[in-house]
Amino acid sequence: MHIGAFFDGGKPGVDRRDQRPCRFLDVLSKIGYFVELGVNAIQPLPIVEFPPEYSLGYNGTDYFSPEIACFVPPTDPDFPNYLKTANDLLHAKGKSTHSADDLATQPAQLKALVDICHVYGLAVLFDVVYNHAGAFDDQSLYFFDRQDPGNPYDNNHSLYFTNQGLAGGLVFAFWNQDVRQFLINNARFNYDVYHIDGYRYDEVTVIVNQGGSSGYQFCQNLTDTLHYHKPSAVQIAEYWNFDKNQIVRPTGTGGGGFDAVWYDGLRDVLRGTIVAASGGANVSLDLGGLRDQLAPKLADAWRSVQHLENHDLLWINLGGGPKPRVARLADPNNARSWYARSRARVANGLLITAPGTPMLFMGQEFLEDKPWTDAGQFHPGLGIYWDGLTSDRVMQDFLRSMQELIWLRRKHPALRGEGVHAYYNHNDNRVLAVQRWIEGIGRDVVIVASLNESTFWSYRIGFPQVGQWLEVYNSDTYDNFPNPMVAGNCGSVWATPTPRDGLPASATIVIPANGLLVFALDRGD
Repeated sequence: MHIGAFFDGGKPGVDRRDQRPCRFLDVLSKIGYFVELGVNAIQPLPIVEFPPEYSLGYNGTDYFSPEIACFVPPTDPDFPNYLKTANDLLHAKGKSTHSADDLATQPAQLKALVDICHVYGLAVLFDVVYNHAGAFDDQSLYFFDRQDPGNPYDNNHSLYFTNQGLAGGLVFAFWNQDVRQFLINNARFNYDVYHIDGYRYDEVTVIVNQGGSSGYQFCQNLTDTLHYHKPSAVQIAEYWNFDKNQIVRPTGTGGGGFDAVWYDGLRDVLRGTIVAASGGANVSLDLGGLRDQLAPKLADAWRSVQHLENHDLLWINLGGGPKPRVARLADPNNARSWYARSRARVANGLLITAPGTPMLFMGQEFLEDKPWTDAGQFHPGLGIYWDGLTSDRVMQDFLRSMQELIWLRRKHPALRGEGVHAYYNHNDNRVLAVQRWIEGIGRDVVIVASLNESTFWSYRIGFPQVGQWLEVYNSDTYDNFPNPMVAGNCGSVWATPTPRDGLPASATIVIPANGLLVFALDRGD
């Protein structure tokens, strides 16, 4: 989520995105929403001070100062309302409340947001940019590098930076031990002051590729220090080099020491499959690539941060134009059609039930179909359409389906485990089946996905075990919820000892058109 673009709430005609960015304290209004959705962490895009009022945040100029545009001054007429919202949330959990003085500064409001998230069971991860800093002005880190104003790119006259430009700034001089220590100190500061629960590190690829051996050493120093300082905190790398296993291996074995890494294998092949399916009912899909990518190419599947949408892909100013959101991929002509919503349920269902750590981008959970912008005043109409949750039945139903999926993942250990076997794919029928389990425990779960535009009323498929399998999720239920014409299995199926698809049992099931089913041996706990 991007703090400034996340929520345009407030009274009608007041505090709209076309007038000002969202603030840290605006996010408090969505705490209950996060809890009901079932997510257990939020990750704001970078929140450190940047030059203009609007920005993605990746051009930070003061690493120890929260962005002032996200601050509500105590003199703001709405400040008492923000204070009341914070205190209502704290009071509901039996916690001490705040005085106005407690929220009078930028750091205090950011700390309050993090602390209240913790009270409600939500971790908070910061997105930090340790590959470069932005701007060449008196308000930036570059101010300290201006020793030769005639040649600002001269390495011989730089304290913090190299002469390599990146995203409107300069790459840090990782060869300088003091620069590496400065960035590590910043990371420790955020742990100690804001009590955050981990990091997403922007473009570690740049640190490694442009920083050379010094950049890689910095990564190892950083992750080692933070693992020692706060062992429970997660460290996630955005790393696009070929060998992602290298960056998540322990430093003692020569690895980068990060805990997890953004993963694009499933993302790209699943988005491509949805595009192919939108070509019509007669298109034969190549599900082999999707089957292969359901098992991440990392030693531990959980280390893969799986996603279908992110801020880079969907940004309105992306070079070459923004990539479509899933709803637009599913039906480029009508993002609210049955084709769009049903295919989007399948895509998001495969994401949430796949191995790895799933990540959603703001609005994805209720079928937001527009690109996003950090500068609403220049792009009216591109705000996250929260009003759709009270006025758009399609968005309401889609949100319900996502809530059920996320809670399903939390209830069933197999969906969070390492065991995965994509044991069946039929390109012409456009059907895929996946087995998930926990080593040594079992509690298997079977996911059956179809991108066929017709329902299969009698489809024989393999199951891992003889007996009753409960239908714990059926995406067709959420089309005009509750769907009076749902195609399903009346709550369960019976697998008989007839081997099929390499498994010891099989059952005849109903597979809804453009549908996703989840079967389990128990209801989950």
